[in-house]
Amino acid sequence: MPAMVKNPLHEALQHAIRTIGPMIEQLNVDVDRPCRAFHTGKVWTGPSAKLFDTQLTHFSTRARTSGQAIMEELRQVLSRTPSEVTEEEATSIKHKYRLS
Repeated sequence: MPAMVKNPLHEALQHAIRTIGPMIEQLNVDVDRPCRAFHTGKVWTGPSAKLFDTQLTHFSTRARTSGQAIMEELRQVLSRTPSEVTEEEATSIKHKYRLS
């Protein structure tokens, strides 16, 4: 039986989740803050403000759902990726995905 080694793709996906997860969380905070401030009614009022509020809410929701979709996709791919592969497979994966 061939010797098994750590799968470089599995490790790269874990690294991506650890790196991107906090960025997405920060993005959610950064987008939520102006939305909450805007909804106080103290920032801007009137018909143009209502239109802007609709757009701001739409973009906030879009950013949040996109971030969640990215993380879910990474987690799904990670769950389907074996943590160990043969040395030959590891070399092939490194070459295919340009991993060091």
